[in-house]
This record gives sequence, structure tokens and C-alpha cells, in this order.
Amino acid sequence: MEADRSERKQHALDMFGQLPAHYDELGALLSFGQDPRWRRAAVAAVRAAPEDRVLDVACGTGLVSRALIRRWSCRVVGLDQSAPMLDRARAAVAADPRLAERLELVEGEAERLPFADAEFDHLTFTYLLRYVDDPAATLRELARVVKPGGRVSSLEFCLPRGIWLPAWRLYTRIGLPLLGRLDSSGWYAAGRFLGPSIEGFYREWPLRRQVEAWHAAGIGDVRVRRMSLGGGVVIWGTVGRP
Repeated sequence: MEADRSERKQHALDMFGQLPAHYDELGALLSFGQDPRWRRAAVAAVRAAPEDRVLDVACGTGLVSRALIRRWSCRVVGLDQSAPMLDRARAAVAADPRLAERLELVEGEAERLPFADAEFDHLTFTYLLRYVDDPAATLRELARVVKPGGRVSSLEFCLPRGIWLPAWRLYTRIGLPLLGRLDSSGWYAAGRFLGPSIEGFYREWPLRRQVEAWHAAGIGDVRVRRMSLGGGVVIWGTVGRP
């Protein structure tokens, strides 16, 4: 399996494998508290019912998975390709009996989901498409496992516009790596990677093209909400709706 992994995928696995010990706390701190706010917006867009089953792809340490259960009382399957990240998620589940009843964690890849067609009522994914080789094909695979009428909701970093872009570049190129270095070499490396990764993704996949890919995957009524001066973006839509 490792021989089949692209350089992009292997880099993501190596990088996130060094981060889980402080991922939740530093993610909130280094985003000045915006990352938790973005996640809440992505969870709110799902509008799940208590009897619904939601797939949370690229669940990481389980932040969105846990938020879905607390907000909607639904059942959640959290999937991630990083075993260390899932270990952190399992520790959180073990400490909360309500989560243990409603959250199942699975190791797997977004590009090849180990689930049947239309198996889930809704789906979420977070910070995913920058780490796959074919975002359009991955969106089709995500939509495949959602029932018609089910909602798909995502969170991703975005690029600020106008006067905010130079400040964002200064922070992501200099401030973020330096702050990360205070914690560990892993966070320093992640800080150096993030800004160029985001800009590279949006050069190839601007929001307009991303929305087109959502539609091509069979997800309609697509909405886009830029947040925090454009630093984050929540996109959501409905499977099978024009």
C-alpha cells in the first residue's frame, strides 16, 4: 500500500503523524480562535436529525465528529488515514460514554471509501482537498456514499482578498512557522508548509472551480461562506439537487 501512495499523500501522513499531541489546542491558538468557529459553521450546515448517520471524512482527532453528536445527537462514523490522529480521537471517545455510543472511528482513505453507495444520510470533510491528488474524483467518491437529499458540508482554509492578503502572507510565511517552532519541530514544519500549500491549491482550484466540481459530483444547491476576512471557507450542498 505504501508503494502506491503519492508524494502528496505520504507528506500529509508524515506531517500529521507528528502533530496529534497538540493538534486541537494549537490549531485553535494559531488561528486566533477562528478554527473552532469555522468548524461550528460547517457542523451547523449539516442539519442532521437524531436518527441520521453522518460520515465525517478526514476526521483527524475527532473535533467535527464530536461536535456533530453534541449539536445534532446523530450517529457518526469518523474516517481518517492517519492512525496517530485516530488514536487521539479514540482517547476522547473513551472519556465520554455518550460519544462512545454514537461515534465509530475507521482508518481509511477519502479517495477509496470502504462504504456502500448511499450508506450515509450526510457527510462532512475538513481540510481534505489540498491533500488528495484529484479533488474532483474525491468529491465524486464522497457524494457516492450519501443518500439523495443528504447534505455535504466542508471546511477549508481560504485566501483573504484585498489589503488582508499581504498580512495573511506575512503571518503564514513568518509568524506561523516561528510560533510553531516554540512547540515542536513538527509544528514548525507544518507552519512552513501551510501558506504555500493554500496558495498553490487556490491557483489550481479557485472557489469557482471548486463549486463546479461539487456540481459535477452530483452535489447541488451549493453555498459558499467565506469567514474571518476570507481566511476560512465553509462550502455545503445537497446530493442529487440541481
